[in-house]
Amino acid sequence: MSVYPNAAGTAAADAADPSLCAPLPVLGRDVTVPLVTGGEVTYAALDYAASAPALQRVWDDVAAYAPYYGSVHRGAGYLSQLSTDLFENSRAVVHGFLGCRDGDQVVFTRSTTDSLNLLAAALPAGCEVFVFETEHHASLLPWRNARVTYLDAPRTPGEAVRTLEHALAGRDPYGPALVCVTGASNVTGEVWPVRELAAAAHAHGARIVLDAAQLTPHHPLSVEELDVDWVAFSGHKLYAPFGSGVLAGRADWLREAEPYLAGGGASRTVARRADGGVEVEWHTTAARHEAGSPNVIGVYSIAAACKALTEAGFDRLVARERHLIAKVREGLAEVPEVRLLSLFGDDAPRVGVLSFVVDGWNSSHFAAALSAEYGIGVRDGLFCAHPLVRTLLGSDPQDVGECGAPEAGPGEKSLNAIRVSFGAGTPDEHVERFVRAVKELVRDGAQWKYRTEDGRCVPDRG
Repeated sequence: MSVYPNAAGTAAADAADPSLCAPLPVLGRDVTVPLVTGGEVTYAALDYAASAPALQRVWDDVAAYAPYYGSVHRGAGYLSQLSTDLFENSRAVVHGFLGCRDGDQVVFTRSTTDSLNLLAAALPAGCEVFVFETEHHASLLPWRNARVTYLDAPRTPGEAVRTLEHALAGRDPYGPALVCVTGASNVTGEVWPVRELAAAAHAHGARIVLDAAQLTPHHPLSVEELDVDWVAFSGHKLYAPFGSGVLAGRADWLREAEPYLAGGGASRTVARRADGGVEVEWHTTAARHEAGSPNVIGVYSIAAACKALTEAGFDRLVARERHLIAKVREGLAEVPEVRLLSLFGDDAPRVGVLSFVVDGWNSSHFAAALSAEYGIGVRDGLFCAHPLVRTLLGSDPQDVGECGAPEAGPGEKSLNAIRVSFGAGTPDEHVERFVRAVKELVRDGAQWKYRTEDGRCVPDRG
């Protein structure tokens, strides 16, 4: 039985194992899409790693608040005060959800990318940054104004720690340094040894920021227990709509940095100087980096998602996700033409994100056929993690060619990949349909012709 009263119908019946919880109700779970071969089918959303569908619980909470929407930190009226309380209470909810330390700040941003760019702008002068090439572009690219050392992709968790220790041992021991690492890969789904990497960083006088965009929707996370200095994540991957994100962690670098944006809300007082200039006293709290009218609905949706996942019970959600991962891995293992991508090997702990290639298929063609002929939404390409995917594929940057022709034959290197991802709202039927579709496409080929249009593979409708 679901913890939510409206988890009726197929969702409640999906967990055949009574020890597993039913999938949580999400928006779009009953949406049907047309097939090029005729008819309609319930859409199987298996692209959670890009954006997860909003939890119904989150949507309901936001809808209940919407009539009371008002300006935040700006007004004396009742609705303004209510919205301000809701905004700041949401900050406290996120602080608790992340297991932050006393004194840690929670800054609301637009996304993980925005959060890490904020931190990059707050780095002390002369800071060195150490980042693995395996990172998503959101955590690989913001450090361009710092001295950056890019670390090679490790092949085991232990190698990751040793690689970082070796790199840190050669740095200036008296200067500031920051390590940036993912919690779970957006390509392979593999969970990284965050606690061990944090210990290595701190042993060499460096700080560490955790890109938790792919970890927070799948596993409980404690900033204090992992001993990371900051954590960043996005609401749209945490079953919350409206484009908000979080940067949470130590206050000192953020307090001492210039405001990320200059404007109202970040300033405590502003006065004209005698020389005609402007004198500004900036806030030292999280407000310092939250200039402008905040996205109160986006922030509240993140807090609502944190509450919903906590109340559902992460242990039950993790168990159900492992059940789905096993279904997909076992099904794909029966198709010799399919190769799963991995850094750490089959036994590595992972979240519900898997990428693969299919011999003889262009990945864009395969993904298009999954959508058009089976109503399954996945992702193809390099997943905003180009160095990692190319390392896993053993390929060099180049065009992938037309979708109508095979990208790579048996024994040849693929140029991009297919990613399937799922989570708390995924019913068994969706992953079962996906596995069945992969087997049928490999065995029988596509039933429809496809062509390239604006760089994408699409059904050729004549």
